[in-house]
Amino acid sequence: MAGKGSTFSVLGADTAIRGDITASADLHIDGKVEGDIACAALVQGESSEIVGAVTAETARLAGKVRGTISARELVILKSARIEGDVHYDALTIEQGALVDGRLQPRGAKTSPENAETHLILASSQD
Repeated sequence: MAGKGSTFSVLGADTAIRGDITASADLHIDGKVEGDIACAALVQGESSEIVGAVTAETARLAGKVRGTISARELVILKSARIEGDVHYDALTIEQGALVDGRLQPRGAKTSPENAETHLILASSQD
């Protein structure tokens, strides 16, 4: 029998959900979600698409996200395409990732000087 906190939920590539998702467990998404997601830890597959806000303690994003992201520890992989504001405590972005929105540490106030960031970490390969 698994101990508390060891649960893991998976939404496969053939799954499309319209509506908000709240999970006390870790969540792995390979399909499409139209709605807000709140979970302990999120792992997003490369073929996945999320349209809505993401709130997680930790998140590892590899697909498309259109919406605000808030995570204590956030990893944006090179295949990720983010359209929306990103709030984080710790941030890692791989070369090749695309973020179109504001990058802001959680709890920081936005000033006009850092109001908007468009970030593309392109690889040097043509």
